[in-house]
Amino acid sequence: MKQLAFIKRGSGSHWVGDGFPVRGIFSYRDIAEEMSPFLLMDYAGPATFPPTTSKLGVGQHPHRGFETVTIVYEGGVSHRDSSGGGGTIGPGDVQWMTAASGLIHEEYHSPDFASQGGAFEMIQLWVNLPAKDKLAAPGYQGITAGQIPTVALPHGAGQARVIAGNYDGTAGAAHTFTPMNVWDLRLKAGHQVAFELPEGHATALFVRHGAIRLSDQHEVHGAELAVMERAGSRLVFDVLEDSTLLLLNGEPLGEPVVGYGPFVMNSEAEIRQAIDDFNSGRFGRIG
Repeated sequence: MKQLAFIKRGSGSHWVGDGFPVRGIFSYRDIAEEMSPFLLMDYAGPATFPPTTSKLGVGQHPHRGFETVTIVYEGGVSHRDSSGGGGTIGPGDVQWMTAASGLIHEEYHSPDFASQGGAFEMIQLWVNLPAKDKLAAPGYQGITAGQIPTVALPHGAGQARVIAGNYDGTAGAAHTFTPMNVWDLRLKAGHQVAFELPEGHATALFVRHGAIRLSDQHEVHGAELAVMERAGSRLVFDVLEDSTLLLLNGEPLGEPVVGYGPFVMNSEAEIRQAIDDFNSGRFGRIG
């Protein structure tokens, strides 16, 4: 059975652009080895925005060497990038953007959400790419809520939305470069939940709302991340309150991680090349 390694709490809040008030839950600068292939998690909200005609968000900026995964729970986000990808996602939708060899993108509150205002909540993950794929062609997956399969958990414990990976024979909606599970969980109080996961893979549970208990003693509450030991394949926990969680589980890459701002590569030389390629206009333009 998997045991708790530690509980990670956010390191304070900050704004990304003028549209995303986020808490940094983890990054490769603090727990790179424990969370590989996941590089970073920002938790935006919960927040409330008044109606506005302003364009709130983050303007054009580059990325290379990894993927960004944006999961919207409340509100709406519109995206455009220099590979031709783009679209608007709302509650329940997911944007899976592969920066890989390099692109420029922008993210703003969707026009409909901005005009109406209201509750805003989302998670953004950075997912690392193996060295052999860091210079692959960029791509974009706009995944609607209706495309994400939902599976009922045993004994009425709740349900799992399979964003990526596989749960009990149900394949997730997203294409991934390496084996991983990203499951959006909605769980009912008073139940015990058990999952079978690959031995040796990184595993963590992020509690958005509610509370769970691991190993009969460790409670994990809202905006906290429970990072599990890699040993063992069975993850078991008790649901103390009606809860919403994000499960992250993936095969570690076992490769060097060297990051500089929006670039994550395997060496300092590759970072210098990324900067030079961006400054030389090789990341393209947003049409």
